[in-house]
Amino acid sequence: MPELREECGVLGIYRNQKGPMAMDCYLGLCALQHRGQESCGIAVNEDGLFRFHLDAGLVSEVMNPRILEDLGQGQIAVGHVRYGTDDTRGRINMQPLVINHRKGRLALANNGALTNYSSLREDFEKQGMIFHTTGDAEVISCAITRERLTAATTEEALARAMDSLDGSYTLVMMTPRKLIAARGPRAFRPLCYGKLPEGGFVVASESCALPVLGAEFVRDIRPGEIVVFNDTGARSITTHCGSKPRSACMFEYIYFARPDSVLDGVSVHEARARAGEILAREHPVQADIVVGVPDSGIDGAVGYARASGIPYGPGFIKNRYIARTFINPENKDRGTMVKIKLNPVSAVVSGKRVVLVDDSIVRGTTSKNIVRLLREAGAREVHMRITSPPFLYPCYYGTDIKSTDKLIARQHNIKEIQEIIGADSLHYLSHKAVRAIAAPIPPEDLCIACFSGQYPSEIPDDVLRDRYAKRLIRVGELQ
Repeated sequence: MPELREECGVLGIYRNQKGPMAMDCYLGLCALQHRGQESCGIAVNEDGLFRFHLDAGLVSEVMNPRILEDLGQGQIAVGHVRYGTDDTRGRINMQPLVINHRKGRLALANNGALTNYSSLREDFEKQGMIFHTTGDAEVISCAITRERLTAATTEEALARAMDSLDGSYTLVMMTPRKLIAARGPRAFRPLCYGKLPEGGFVVASESCALPVLGAEFVRDIRPGEIVVFNDTGARSITTHCGSKPRSACMFEYIYFARPDSVLDGVSVHEARARAGEILAREHPVQADIVVGVPDSGIDGAVGYARASGIPYGPGFIKNRYIARTFINPENKDRGTMVKIKLNPVSAVVSGKRVVLVDDSIVRGTTSKNIVRLLREAGAREVHMRITSPPFLYPCYYGTDIKSTDKLIARQHNIKEIQEIIGADSLHYLSHKAVRAIAAPIPPEDLCIACFSGQYPSEIPDDVLRDRYAKRLIRVGELQ
């Protein structure tokens, strides 16, 4: 079982004139690389001709100069970065999906997880549809193409398909003449768009992808909204807005998103710093220095230091060329991966009482290794502070924690976890406080089901999904 695996990042670009769309998409996906480091893909539309390439690896590895040149010029493009949502789905679920259907062509990239995936897929299979993946994107594409048989436009087909979709999804897709973006009514995952100075638009999972393309942020796409981009501009379809309660994922602010992003009007950096400030008031400690675990713990550490008056120090140097440790599911390798990724700065921590701030503890193995690194570097005391509540329940909306078996907080109380990771003290942010860090978003509009067990939608039965995955196991296919 992995640590936290985030779902994906999506990108869509529409330009009024032809241009180097593959390179534009490459740059945008590099800005979203933190959302997915397992595989990536780009599809470029030139006058209705779709060229696409996808493969396992980082954007810079997959999209080499030759590939970018082959993808060529165009007016519309969609891109995707992903983490595998479990260890049995591998390459088969790389995106974007390029679909040929009776009414034309579309390329689709999705971020999220449908809670009614299994029932939808079973219904489609009974109707004779054939599947080649176990991903949500293929089920969504089936729902759209089925409706497109009678709908006048692709966006109308999408609006009809959304009636049957539940759970978490944000998607971008292109037809021969349009770029279409949609955000699920519950708005678990972020999606925004910006305007290009020379004409056109960029849609992205996070606002941090806009500046690299020179796009000016316009706004977040509303829960349930469909936005159509073409040569006449941007057109909004709001038939599904307000159809279901909003449930924005709290972990976007705690961990997933990049600190320079602004999600639904909330600065991720400020939300994390606010979490650290509240944590300092809830759980003060006598210490000499505050240290953050790179990267998502640093903003919380800055906030903790600001509120406590304890100096902040750069206690770790991070190797930027190593992917996040949770992509390696083997416990025996995790200690080595932590040492490769993080190096403590002895001059900062030696002989000091250290407050160590991190975003979460899932299994506890990484935390244990980080505490040990500080002690080996000479730290006299290590007091761990976590900018979220204990992770107690599975997530069904895109974070691949679908079992409680290895959630350390489910098996042990806080005192026991403290002893396991070797800290001198351990405290978490409270439930009430974690909802407050994303103000002005109302607390009831945030999903904290992984902390509270109170799910905003029906919990899915993943037995069928697992069965679908096992059908596709073939030597070499799931590498």
